[in-house]
Amino acid sequence: MRNRSLMAMALGLAAMACAGAQAQTSTWNIDPAHSSINFTVRHMGVSNVHGSINNVKGTVVYDEQDITKSSVQATADTSTVNTNVERRDQDLKSAKYFDVAQFPQLSFKSTSVSKSDGKLTLTGELTLHGVTKAVTLDLDGPAPPQTDKSGKTRSGFSASGVLKRTDFGVGTGTPGVVVGDEVKYSIDVEIDKQ
Repeated sequence: MRNRSLMAMALGLAAMACAGAQAQTSTWNIDPAHSSINFTVRHMGVSNVHGSINNVKGTVVYDEQDITKSSVQATADTSTVNTNVERRDQDLKSAKYFDVAQFPQLSFKSTSVSKSDGKLTLTGELTLHGVTKAVTLDLDGPAPPQTDKSGKTRSGFSASGVLKRTDFGVGTGTPGVVVGDEVKYSIDVEIDKQ
């Protein structure tokens, strides 16, 4: 009888431990109103042109016990590309560059999160202009969660990296001396807990 009681207790504790482990993973939605992708590209080798891409949406699955088990899936609308010069923006949206009529979205799906010397890196598959390639981003965050008066909990993070536009078939007809091949980008994301 005593053995049955001990077994029941052990099973109960194991079930509680499993429930606690499951509760440590949470789902967060990216808030498009407070998220954007910013980029910088060299023009004629003498100056930097800055731009942004908006309507960033997606989901973050956050493992609070082990952040390396977290994941991100996101999209953004290439049709929102903006450099504050209308003529240049129309050129960027054309078939010469982003070809937004054929490729209206870019997407990212993480494959791993790594932590080394207190720094986080996020690796995943970026699909841009119909081409999918692996990219690695340096992460800053996540920020400590904040809960407002309505009970909504928010957090956020930033990421940065470098890619070559020609690797994705963007602007392959434009020489690198006119528009640099290397594009630096940063991503700022606010996420809402579900």
